[in-house]
Amino acid sequence: MADVQKLRLGVNIDHVATVRNARGGAYPDPLRAARIAQEAGADGITAHLREDRRHISDADIEALMDVLTVPLNFEMAATDEMQKIALHHKPRAVCIVPEKREERTTEGGLEVAREENRLAHFIAPLREAGSRVSIFIAAEQRQIEAAHRIGAEVIELHTGAYCDAHAEGRTDEAEAELGRLRDMATFAHGLGLEVHAGHGLSYETVVPVAAFPEVSELNIGHFLVGEAIFLGLAPAIHEMRRLMDAARAPR
Repeated sequence: MADVQKLRLGVNIDHVATVRNARGGAYPDPLRAARIAQEAGADGITAHLREDRRHISDADIEALMDVLTVPLNFEMAATDEMQKIALHHKPRAVCIVPEKREERTTEGGLEVAREENRLAHFIAPLREAGSRVSIFIAAEQRQIEAAHRIGAEVIELHTGAYCDAHAEGRTDEAEAELGRLRDMATFAHGLGLEVHAGHGLSYETVVPVAAFPEVSELNIGHFLVGEAIFLGLAPAIHEMRRLMDAARAPR
């Protein structure tokens, strides 16, 4: 079993930009949200620059790179345009995610096993530029093995299926998905990969995932931005941090 370590929290600010873009103005400012998240104890800031620029913009990435004192986790599709942007900014971390224009948000994990050669060549320059490369994948052994073969240093396990089953009251399915996440976190850690997790996590679903000793980072965004409407962003983050720390505390 992995040694117990402090679990990092990456706060995704994409949907602050979603609200801003709904009116076409400058408010609310994702950069301000990132600053508040830093002060509230976030260990990193996640931002997904989508091809259609539906939320985070190129200017947001510029500003974040200039002011952040915690690492930026730059989520992006495996396209030439996004690779060029990442190589220009050289963020501390790059997470490669699947992307379809018609989707509301990222659906499922990246299909690595069928695109090993292309993805291996795609991530090589990013690693050479000094960015830690993560691959966002489903909790499937063949995808983890493929991510390891192409030279990724990190995998991020997609927790959406577990969270959806929990939200819809499908208890047996939620438990099965949680077991799959646990097993694949252990498997990936055994290969020497750093293991992250994220997508759909809330106060109700975070504790079992945070308790996996092999997981070193959770990336959470939509729930925190939504909860900030009622609590404020800093208190929402503080509560998530509290739950994560409690889950990781020695028993």
